[in-house]
Amino acid sequence: MGKLKNAMYEIQDLDEMAGLNTAIHQVHPLVKLILTVIYIGCVVSYGKYNLWGLLPFVIYPLILFYLTGISVRSCFRKLKAVLPLVFLIGIFNPLLDRQPLYKIGGIIITGGFLSMITLILKGIYALMAAFLLIATTGIERICYAMRLLHVPGILVTQILLTYRYITVLLREADGVYEAYSLRAPGEKGVRFKVWGSLLGQLLFRSIDRALNLYDSMLLRGFHGEFYYARSQKMSGKDYGFLAIWTGMFVALKLLNIGNLINYFSLLKKI
Repeated sequence: MGKLKNAMYEIQDLDEMAGLNTAIHQVHPLVKLILTVIYIGCVVSYGKYNLWGLLPFVIYPLILFYLTGISVRSCFRKLKAVLPLVFLIGIFNPLLDRQPLYKIGGIIITGGFLSMITLILKGIYALMAAFLLIATTGIERICYAMRLLHVPGILVTQILLTYRYITVLLREADGVYEAYSLRAPGEKGVRFKVWGSLLGQLLFRSIDRALNLYDSMLLRGFHGEFYYARSQKMSGKDYGFLAIWTGMFVALKLLNIGNLINYFSLLKKI
């Protein structure tokens, strides 16, 4: 199945991005994890009409894209399955909230339209920040940072194993589909009446493979806790990186460009 193979390729490509050697990749994973949480927290804290105050926060992902050499296009290509959900979040807002708020030239901007754009922008910012965290850190270093924050080990282990072995599940699904295609040549897709049996086969194959993997882990000394990336001490550059960006986020939050725009009457409020 082409989509399954594309998904496996995207995961491998993401791991290759995490293996690059740039200044951002060398930043301590705990710093990048904390900054991502602070960034997303600041972004989602804005009101549904405060689009103008939200706009300057694009500077964080854009600078990281530039410093890492990762293209914005590759980010949106990998997130194409999630982006439609982001756009659907506020798609009905213009119909539910028709109160006019601003007038730019001869165009009236309603509250529903403004809140829709704000919600979409929040989702895009959050997705870009999460993508950059994974693409510049890698799942193992992220899990290492989570353990430094004393996130429960069982939760971190579940996240790591899910990410690490999702490609195994995709290969099993691809094998099931290929076997079905050989037994039903010329058919486009899978007939509805065999969905249940194919999913059952995939479930049993996944359980069998999971048991084999778990036995292998036990033979290698697994006792419920992984040894993640080597311990890495935070340097002065890491603290400086954290302080600069945290200060930037706080400054943008306190400055609130939207209030300045209204203060100088750049927009005509109705």
